[in-house]
Amino acid sequence: MSDSPDTPTPTQTGSTASIERLHVDGLTTSVRCPRKYELAHEHDLESTSDETAAEDRVDLLGGALCAALRTGDTDPDRLLDAATTALEERWNDHDERFHSREQRRHVRRVLDATLEAYVDRIGVEHAKGIDRLTSETNGEVIGPTLPLSSRVSLPESEAGDASVTLESTVDYLTADGRSVVGVRFVPTLAPLGRLRYRPEWEGDIEAQFHDHFDPEADVFEPGFVGSLFETAAVVDGLRTRCQQLGLENRTCRYVQIPVADRSQTTVNWVQESVDASLEVHDLTDRYIDHHTYGMTHEHRNRAVDDRLAAAVARIVDRKFEPETRWESISSASCPECGYSVCCQEYLASEVRFDG
Repeated sequence: MSDSPDTPTPTQTGSTASIERLHVDGLTTSVRCPRKYELAHEHDLESTSDETAAEDRVDLLGGALCAALRTGDTDPDRLLDAATTALEERWNDHDERFHSREQRRHVRRVLDATLEAYVDRIGVEHAKGIDRLTSETNGEVIGPTLPLSSRVSLPESEAGDASVTLESTVDYLTADGRSVVGVRFVPTLAPLGRLRYRPEWEGDIEAQFHDHFDPEADVFEPGFVGSLFETAAVVDGLRTRCQQLGLENRTCRYVQIPVADRSQTTVNWVQESVDASLEVHDLTDRYIDHHTYGMTHEHRNRAVDDRLAAAVARIVDRKFEPETRWESISSASCPECGYSVCCQEYLASEVRFDG
């Protein structure tokens, strides 16, 4: 997820600057550090960190793959040719700074290998699912960055807002049986933490989620918690989108595909070749609480949804002080934060005198 100020910012109206809409990227930023959210999204300050290269490559690949999927072709060779052609068009305008021509050629080989891995691993299956979906609806199902939204009912808030629209995005929708699957291209799965290695909510995932919010537990997992919040927002947004598309009575699932993860590439420098693999990760079962599902017959998780609503309420009330979490935030988030140069807590900790 990007922490860039280009991420949609809260809608502010009137003298009280009421927040009516919030993007889930901003919400996950606030989980990592509420002060970082304030600087990036409230004050629209520009980050000094170098996080854009991977995000730009995700944009390149996501745009090329969506263009290929939009052709409607399900033949693997033709699908790959369409993606490669679309990438070539975008690559010619790509202005990333490279230290040499050889580095630029190497990055392009990585991108080409990633396209091939996508088509081999999941592309044809998803293209066929898109074809089935478009036969049932006239609505748009291919992005990139298809907008989704849902309403979050807030607990009692000082700002008095009863609810906020929580926005999110996926890159395309596809069908898997009776499920509508929202797919998002991401740089890496690293932020998922335990969500990457456990198959369901009950057990380790549930325990770690509750421990993150327990002041007595020495646990701080903002990437993990933010990913659950993102999953909740996307799944609920998909339900709304399905209603708009006339696809009621479908279950909704959320899948992430990492396309800029160096650990998934193997380089042969002698032959100047690159092999890539992809790990397609479905977050839905990690989020679903079967107790809540048994009561509502919807893919929801009351514990996650309640904590999400409380986190949104803190943003609405503009409570950006790290408070008791500062020690955890400073060790986990500050070392790579591009806003530390203008963060009052960080600056105070750096100039503190002993004695």
